[in-house]
Amino acid sequence: MAEYKIKDIEILTGIKAHTIRIWEKRYGILIPERTDTQIRTYTDHDLSYLLNISLLNKNGHKISRIADYKKEEIHQLVWEIKMSRNIDFTEEKLILALLHSDEQLFTETLQIVIDEKGLERTFSDDLIPFLDRIGVMWLVNSISAAQEHFISNLIRQKIISAIDKQPIPSDKSHPIMLYLPEHDWHEIGLLFYQYLLRSKGFHTVYLGQSLPYDSLLDCIERIQPKAIISSWLTAIEKPFLLTYFKQLKQDAPNAQLFAGGAQINLHSLDLKGYVTEIKNSESLLSHFVK
Repeated sequence: MAEYKIKDIEILTGIKAHTIRIWEKRYGILIPERTDTQIRTYTDHDLSYLLNISLLNKNGHKISRIADYKKEEIHQLVWEIKMSRNIDFTEEKLILALLHSDEQLFTETLQIVIDEKGLERTFSDDLIPFLDRIGVMWLVNSISAAQEHFISNLIRQKIISAIDKQPIPSDKSHPIMLYLPEHDWHEIGLLFYQYLLRSKGFHTVYLGQSLPYDSLLDCIERIQPKAIISSWLTAIEKPFLLTYFKQLKQDAPNAQLFAGGAQINLHSLDLKGYVTEIKNSESLLSHFVK
């Protein structure tokens, strides 16, 4: 069973730590365990309970009333809200779908948001914060690798489906190449870059996960891309990253180099002059859409 600090709970539920403390003290909503130094700790059960409380509170139930509800009443009220398609509680639904490996809840919730906002805004407004939350849950061991893979693959499927609906551009000269470096398998961000570019009519060549450097060079020589985009999430030593991009700039002098991800952001100052950082969808498109 996972053990959360109150800051973790704040990130995962969206409820301010100060509010959680007030609810505990005034209404007895939760009685968290405490360490020897009196630091609050919370369990998976506490997390799920607070997600449900947050959902009810956002939909008109006063916290003073919720505190008096029996567990069965809370479950019934949450179920009724979950069945409504007219109430927005996307964050809670996505986390609950993750915790319970509920494909239907996740897929239906995500599709409602995409229908309303489009995939581009959904990715920035909803999926990126959700993936950040998954990162916290992974760090405190509250979800298994299987749960993380389950949700990640549902997101991948949704983006791939959106890409598949885009027409393949007729002009195939000097495309934009996208790939993940060797030993990096986190392709959701890269797939989203692919969707963005295809949706704007750019011809792209998507090479996918964990591409060996020699294979990358072979493809560069054959298709002569005008730009090369990669994403770096897996932890890596700074000297290796710097050497990699210095070499790639030398080996592909006619292509613009772009990269995103946590490792690029962490070492952005050192990489300046070798690769352009992708900070968000706007920064990516600004280099191609005039």
